[in-house]
Amino acid sequence: MQLSGLVSVLEEIAPSRFAEQWDNVGLLCGDLKQNVSRVMLCIDYTKQVADETRSQKCDAVIAYHPPIFDGFKQITADGAAALVFDAVSNGIALYSPHTALDVADGGTNDLLADILGLTSRRPLRIAPTTSDTCKLVVFVPQPQLQQVSDALFAAGAGHIGNYSSCSFRTTGAGTFFGEAGSDPQIGKPGRLETIEEVRLETIVPKQKIEPVIAALRKSHPYEQPAFDIYSLESAAPSMGLGRIGPLPSPTLLSKLIEQIKIGLEIRSLLVAGEDRIVTTAAMCAGAGGSLLSDALTQKADLYLTGELRHHDALKAAAAGMTVICTLHSNSERAILKRLKSRLEQRLASVQFLASQKDRDPFQIH
Repeated sequence: MQLSGLVSVLEEIAPSRFAEQWDNVGLLCGDLKQNVSRVMLCIDYTKQVADETRSQKCDAVIAYHPPIFDGFKQITADGAAALVFDAVSNGIALYSPHTALDVADGGTNDLLADILGLTSRRPLRIAPTTSDTCKLVVFVPQPQLQQVSDALFAAGAGHIGNYSSCSFRTTGAGTFFGEAGSDPQIGKPGRLETIEEVRLETIVPKQKIEPVIAALRKSHPYEQPAFDIYSLESAAPSMGLGRIGPLPSPTLLSKLIEQIKIGLEIRSLLVAGEDRIVTTAAMCAGAGGSLLSDALTQKADLYLTGELRHHDALKAAAAGMTVICTLHSNSERAILKRLKSRLEQRLASVQFLASQKDRDPFQIH
């Protein structure tokens, strides 16, 4: 199958529009038309993972952390972008879901909530999101309505989910007065004209605005067609970072520690704060410092995260909260197994491999 098919499914699982603004998610390099038959999944695209990817003859890599984060001024075989140079040279596409997967339903933070048994949960912090579509409204004379709508749909407008050619149409009267130098298609300059028109509304992906407007101008009979473009708010206000919720019943911290070790398949955890009975738990995969205040404000007894600064751990403990740290990527790696399973169910023609070389840089001895 083509890479575009893989990207489309990944966007459905973890829409990139919900990622943090500072993040660099989505397709980072590759040709959407290239063929993909084997895909490697990892947290970090290191040299060891790159070597493994080539040896396994993979066409693409899904790296949770973006291999391209800050901009490169040079992409050479021995510079800072050497891994990207290597991927491009070998025709290997790189895709990163990162914070888009963190906030997604069934994503990284939901997996941590599942491990703790939270049947009810909500985001720790609602993420500000913007829609990747806008609404186009254009006014068209009735006789030319079909040719204009066909042109808009052909250029990429009118798609909602699995439906195409979507629009709404209302009739009314349009007026204009042709000033000196005008050349109206209908009516004559120098007099007020009233024309029966249709208000045509449709949805347009933001990346297709330019070709859609070009198609509108080309197909519309008027010298100066009247149209409006409206920005749309996101329809998913419940999306957000982290998770928080009540445990099914008050639970001893020692029992939760064992659940976490089993769920994340790790042997050791860092624990700060008192041994306690936990009723409300919060979690944030990766570096959890930015959401600690949210967890404290919302009265979490336990905060599960990948890593936390020394003074943040002291702050949490002083406030009566227990913190569990797994090491950064240990809080994220388990999502790869779930993501692999979801992709296999959707894309049977592609083989997905979990990297055997990918691991957290820190080891506890």
